[in-house]
Amino acid sequence: MELRLTPDEEARLAAIAAVVGSNPEQLIKDAAFSLLEEDNRFREAVRIGIAQADGGELMDEATMDARVDRLFPS
Repeated sequence: MELRLTPDEEARLAAIAAVVGSNPEQLIKDAAFSLLEEDNRFREAVRIGIAQADGGELMDEATMDARVDRLFPS
């Protein structure tokens, strides 16, 4: 696989790599693998949620509202 970057993008990437003590190629690899891992976690969580919903494990609206209020207080 080949990745084409503008000179500005290469310079920005090199600067970030220098700060974190890496090289640009490894920085891109790490970011790509992190994205893939997060995608896998998200998809698994969706599969679990669908299975719970299919099994009737649903939360009523009042309970959900209370949970959202606790997670995101205004």
